[in-house]
Amino acid sequence: MSTASHASSPNESKVKTVFRVVSGNFLEMYDFMVYGYFASAIAKTYFPSGSEFASLMLSLSVFGAGFLMRPIGAIVLGAYIDHHGRRKGLILTLGLMALGTLTVASVPGYATIGLLAPVMVLFGRLLQGFSAGVELGGVSVYLSEIATKGNKGFYCAWQSGSQQVAVVFAALIGVILNSVLPAEQMTAWGWRVPFLIGCLIVPFLFLIRRSLKETDEFLARKHHPSMGEIMKTMAQNWGIVLAGMGMVIMTTVSFYMITAYTPTFGKEVLKLSAIDVLAVTVCVGVSNLIWLPLAGALSDRIGRRPVLLTFTILTILTSYPAVQWLVADPSFLRLLGVLLWLSFLYGSYNGAMVVSLTEVMPVEVRTAGFSLAYSLATTVGGFTPAISTLLIHTTGNKAAPGLWLGVAAIIGLISTLVLYRTPEARNQYRTA
Repeated sequence: MSTASHASSPNESKVKTVFRVVSGNFLEMYDFMVYGYFASAIAKTYFPSGSEFASLMLSLSVFGAGFLMRPIGAIVLGAYIDHHGRRKGLILTLGLMALGTLTVASVPGYATIGLLAPVMVLFGRLLQGFSAGVELGGVSVYLSEIATKGNKGFYCAWQSGSQQVAVVFAALIGVILNSVLPAEQMTAWGWRVPFLIGCLIVPFLFLIRRSLKETDEFLARKHHPSMGEIMKTMAQNWGIVLAGMGMVIMTTVSFYMITAYTPTFGKEVLKLSAIDVLAVTVCVGVSNLIWLPLAGALSDRIGRRPVLLTFTILTILTSYPAVQWLVADPSFLRLLGVLLWLSFLYGSYNGAMVVSLTEVMPVEVRTAGFSLAYSLATTVGGFTPAISTLLIHTTGNKAAPGLWLGVAAIIGLISTLVLYRTPEARNQYRTA
């Protein structure tokens, strides 16, 4: 009896630790999802124009602008975490994210304060992007360093798993609001409610994350590199960072296409109802949450490379035909079927990709290197809603987003082949 009790306590401790570390990651993705879901309403509030297309493009461009700050945040905050510790850095990023969310939630509309309104919204998005630049890397590295032997893929998958909880939560709020509020009220003020809910969650998340302990692996290190040393090591390993960026592009393009862009694509292109497209987004978040840890665990058993190659190739072969089938006769069921398929591809690929990125980076700059590669990729993938809107507008092809996803998968395939090009690299992390 006592033996079982002692055996279970470490597992309970690990579960609590994972929950604490991914809690802030939830807020980071929740903020980005809410902006993406309500991009149309935000466009009318802050970016009024005689052209709906121009207004929406401005709104989606500001959404993407947040990603431009991620590489800067990755370098500055990543170096801070690699020098001062995982715990301190994760608390700092949570505070910056909260400030950015509050800014976007509280700025009056263009009709009230003129040009100052979009400028302040842009500032809020840039601040969110700066903090998010290292949030994913900090969380992923923390999880990899506390993982039990042979289970790093499974542990790291919960970084992305917490994001899917945010996807579902934000979409459910959208479904409820669209059910109880008329479209005019949603455009006028209803879209602010999810942002305010995010602000109310912040104190709870601070309490959770404050209880984090530093990882044993970081404490055991005799030397914690300075900013100069980190920059030098990063420069020496630029090839790994660049290849890592290529792997992440597949993740970011597919993720933002099937989550943040779905409400806009469903309403503006497919002409489906707001409730229908948000309901599909809820299902996508649940599906992602299922596939991510399963793929992470599978990569622990058979290696990262086979999983990464399988799902990049499947994406290349099926993404455009699937979207083409959807736009040929749009319906709720077709949208659900296609998005669940793309969710399967995304979740299965990303479940192996995140842990791969923590493993290929030099240990002394693990957070900064991971975060820079991820952030550089999001400067491409984060603009997926804007790129997709522009492609459809300029080509007249409603299935063009599927082509964009296929291009991202080709980049992911090439990067995987580069990083795992030798037998040693292929087998190095099989039992890490």
